[in-house]
Amino acid sequence: MHWESLFDGLEGQLAAEWEAERAARDAESERLRIARLDLRSRLRHLCAAQSDVTLDLADGQRLPVGFRSLGVDWLAAVSRVPHGARLPASVLLIPVASVLGLVVDHGSMLASLDAGAPPPSATTLRERMSLGFVLRDLARRRIPVHLRMLAGDDLHGTIDRAAGDHLDLAMHDAGTARRADAVRGFRMVPYAAVAAVRIDGTHTI
Repeated sequence: MHWESLFDGLEGQLAAEWEAERAARDAESERLRIARLDLRSRLRHLCAAQSDVTLDLADGQRLPVGFRSLGVDWLAAVSRVPHGARLPASVLLIPVASVLGLVVDHGSMLASLDAGAPPPSATTLRERMSLGFVLRDLARRRIPVHLRMLAGDDLHGTIDRAAGDHLDLAMHDAGTARRADAVRGFRMVPYAAVAAVRIDGTHTI
């Protein structure tokens, strides 16, 4: 009985050591996985879940939105209006470069840690679209936009053309069509100067 008790104790000790070693390996593996995790992978997860977040933008404003899509260098979101408000939600195109931080609930934050980069074959066409590509479509459809600028006054008008790193905006009042007599001037706007592009709720992208 003495030997059986001795070996039972040794077996228990060995099993405990193996379990501790396995847990340490798992913990180190998880640390390495998270060390390789990039923000884009977490944004992809939040967009797929259509998470509600509050964005801290480079213009100093906080913007409550619901994520919808992720592109090469932009996020698509809908504005979150106060409960009971009758205002239509606006569609927003937000350059990733203008995002300084995200306020999310703890569950969404933890869930996004499980995100990983998909294989190239699983990347959607939308994720390969640049901001300029989307803005060129808005220009083609003559959809009026509101440009939230990182500095200076916000701008409203219709995009006449979207180049590689900037756009040409025909400025006119909200609610009016881009007619020659309604245009108040023209502006060349670098994408790097834009915090967000707002499209009213009657249009989709």
